[in-house]
Formats: sequence, C-alpha cells, structure tokens
Amino acid sequence: MLSTRLQALDAFRGLTIFLMVLVNTPGDGNHIYPPLRHAQWHGWTITDAVFPSFVWIVGVAITLSLGRKLEQNVSKQALHSDIFRRAVILFTLGLFLYAFPTFPLDTFRILGVLQRIAICYAVTSFIFLHTGLRAQMIITAALLVSYAAIMRLIPAPGFLPGDLSVEGNFAHYIDRMLLGNHNYGETKTWDPEGIVSTLPAIATCLLGVLAGHILKLGWHINDRTRHLLTIGGGLVACGLMLDTWLPINKKLWTSSFTLLMAGIDFILFGTMLWLIDGRKVVEPFRPAIILGMNAIAIYLTSEFLITLLDMFGLRRAIFETVFASLGPRNFASFLFAFSYSLLHLGLSYLFYRRNWFLKV
Repeated sequence: MLSTRLQALDAFRGLTIFLMVLVNTPGDGNHIYPPLRHAQWHGWTITDAVFPSFVWIVGVAITLSLGRKLEQNVSKQALHSDIFRRAVILFTLGLFLYAFPTFPLDTFRILGVLQRIAICYAVTSFIFLHTGLRAQMIITAALLVSYAAIMRLIPAPGFLPGDLSVEGNFAHYIDRMLLGNHNYGETKTWDPEGIVSTLPAIATCLLGVLAGHILKLGWHINDRTRHLLTIGGGLVACGLMLDTWLPINKKLWTSSFTLLMAGIDFILFGTMLWLIDGRKVVEPFRPAIILGMNAIAIYLTSEFLITLLDMFGLRRAIFETVFASLGPRNFASFLFAFSYSLLHLGLSYLFYRRNWFLKV
C-alpha cells in the first residue's frame, strides 16, 4: 500500500493540463505552429497526446484511490454511490461548459472532454472494483480488438467495410444517426469524443489502471520504474505495428492510437516517477505538482474565461494590441497561449495557497 501521495502523478497531471490549456487557446486560430494543432486526420502531434494522457492518469488514480478505500474496508456499495455521483457531476459540468453562454437546447453538444472522462471514470471504476488484474487485462484487450473489428469490418451505409475516411467510417455514422444536431460544433455531423470511440478510450483508462497496479507493488521504485518503461516500450511498438493496418488517429481514437499514447504515458510517467519520487528532484516540478492538484478546476476556469473573452471580442483585441507586434504571427499566437497558460498556473498557486481544491 502506498503511504504517501505520489508527487510524480500530480506533476504529470499538471504538465498535461498546462499543455491542454496551451493548445486550446491560441491568440489567432489561423496561425498555430503545426505541433500545437491536432493532426488533420491520420497521424499524430503532441497536441493529440494531451487528452489520452489525462484519461490514462484517471486510470492510475482509480487504482490508487479506490484501492486505498478497499484496503480501509469501505463497502463496495458506498463506493458505487460515490462513483456514480462523481461521474454525474463531471458529465453535467461538461454539458454546461459546451452550452454556455447561450444554452441552445436544440444544438448543444452532448459528448465532449469532461463527458468522456466521466464515462471512462465510471466504467473503469466499476471494472476495477469487481475484477482482478487478469480480467482487467482481458477486458482491455477485448475493447481494443472489438473496436478494431468494428471499424474494419462493419460498413457505414453507402461505404465499403474498413473505410476510415471522415464521412465513411462507422463511428461517425453512429454519431450522425444518434447525436444528430448535438455533435461537436466545428464538425456538425460527428464528434471526436463520439459514441463508438468511447470503447477504446475506456481501454486507455484501463491501461492507466495497469500502471496503478505496478505502483502499488511493494517493490523498490527503480523496479517499478523499470516495469513501467518496459511495458511502455512494448505498447509503443504494438501501436506502431498496428498502424499499418489501423492507422493512428486521435479523432477516431483507434486501437493503434490507444496503444501508442498509453505507451508514451508509461514511459514519461515512469521517468518522472524515478526523478521526482525516487531521486527526489522535486523543486523543478513544483509548479506542475501544484497545478496537477487542481487540474479540473484549472481546465474549467480556462474554458469559461476564454469563452467570455471571445464573447466580448476581447481575445482578438488583446492579441492584436499586446501580442501581434511581438513577432511573426505564429509566434505571437503562441505567446498569447503561453501567457494565458501562465495565468492559470498563477491561479492554481493562488488556489493552493488558500487551500481551495475542486473535489468532485
């Protein structure tokens, strides 16, 4: 049993949320450095790694948090109620975030970032409570294989089986049929956090659970790090090999994408675990640790504030007045996003000093 909070996990969460704010808030959406854009379709950039990393971290936290409560003899019935409550709060916050400020009941987005986190958290938590490690690994593999088979073997009407184009893939067909006008506003007819692609996203969360199991072992931290790095390297290799048959694609959250991103998470987190909790190299990561302790609050404040700035035309005004003259357009756009991210890093420090933490 882990007796202390893992600072590496908070640091990894903090770096992830910092990058999420950075890529979500450019000063000029038409001028963004390529790595800070999502891949147009197949392939990936560092931006595509942000959201799956957060889902993976949720899985790690599930193992540590629920595992600790089980060791304290908290009943599973009580944990069921807590899981359901948290999932409903997260899902509702996501609905509110996408409906704000006009709340268009006929077109508001039903699925999205917080909604996917809520679903993955709830399903993965119930799996963790009622299965062991072996069953969890089998379920993870089954989700990835099933999703790959669905995408490769089941045709959308009017298209051939295995069509992975934007309009021809089965996942987007289901989004068009079931979500209708409630899809992502920029695509209108499909959602990058859609219905069918939630299956491999749950697998991402379960792969985080696997990392959590390794952390809970009573091994020396060097041994746990070695296992994290080894598994990470294997997952990266599997993702790259599967890419030849099922391309890496964040918007479809393909099985190859799931394996690759989880592998990268294992490697990055394993390295940070060795540095921060093993070698006690803490101070350089202190800002990320503080940010990671209040990640959901920072995500919400960043999204609501930028929505308000856009609503009153202030993002454009601030960018043109303060940042546009500081260099080439792409650089100025990046400076705006970086400054906005630093603002929220400062907010996280304020929340930390006042002991304000959003707990759902």
